[in-house]
Amino acid sequence: MNSKLRIPVILVLVILVLDQILKFWIKTHMRLNDVIPLFGNWGFILFTENPGMAFGFKFGGEAGKIALTLFRMLAVVGIAWYLVDLAKKNAPNGLLICFALILAGAIGNIIDSVFYGLIFDSSANQVAHLFPALGGYGKFLRGEVVDMFYFPLIEGHYPGWFPIWGNESFTFFRPVFNLADSSITVGVVIILLFHRKFFKHAGKELDELKQETKTEVINS
Repeated sequence: MNSKLRIPVILVLVILVLDQILKFWIKTHMRLNDVIPLFGNWGFILFTENPGMAFGFKFGGEAGKIALTLFRMLAVVGIAWYLVDLAKKNAPNGLLICFALILAGAIGNIIDSVFYGLIFDSSANQVAHLFPALGGYGKFLRGEVVDMFYFPLIEGHYPGWFPIWGNESFTFFRPVFNLADSSITVGVVIILLFHRKFFKHAGKELDELKQETKTEVINS
């Protein structure tokens, strides 16, 4: 294994283990929509199950869910390949770590979508059982992603003059998410903030390639 991949691989494994331990605990100790307060009323463990995309968003019904899961699998293969390629090209460690965070989050949610419907029964009105005798609540590729972090930091009402939503209530931050979602978000945000620094190595490689080509032409 390329030495530059050791930390990213370890990071992926750590995040996956923590993500799945937390989700297993939620599934086997809480019923759907059960709430545990965190930091007073600043945040909550709110057990929800997401049949679609990250942060509780939904996508295209059952057929859309299967398509989304398959797309995620292809994306994971692409991200993993790109991570290895970046390591071979001696990319900055920070960039490798960011893609490791994205990869870990994507795999974490794929595990839920692929397997949870098979290995857990329903969490509605009961605490789910692992490997229930009568089978799981769903089929292969049709499991639901376990979400649990809810931080409604600001709650209020839009002013009456506000377009479309005037006088309606709002909550910030409304989406319920999990550790895998957080991992993806942190990785993407850091890349956006430091993309010039991270991808500077690509410009250097191009300059080196041009110089080598120029030298070969002169020598020939």
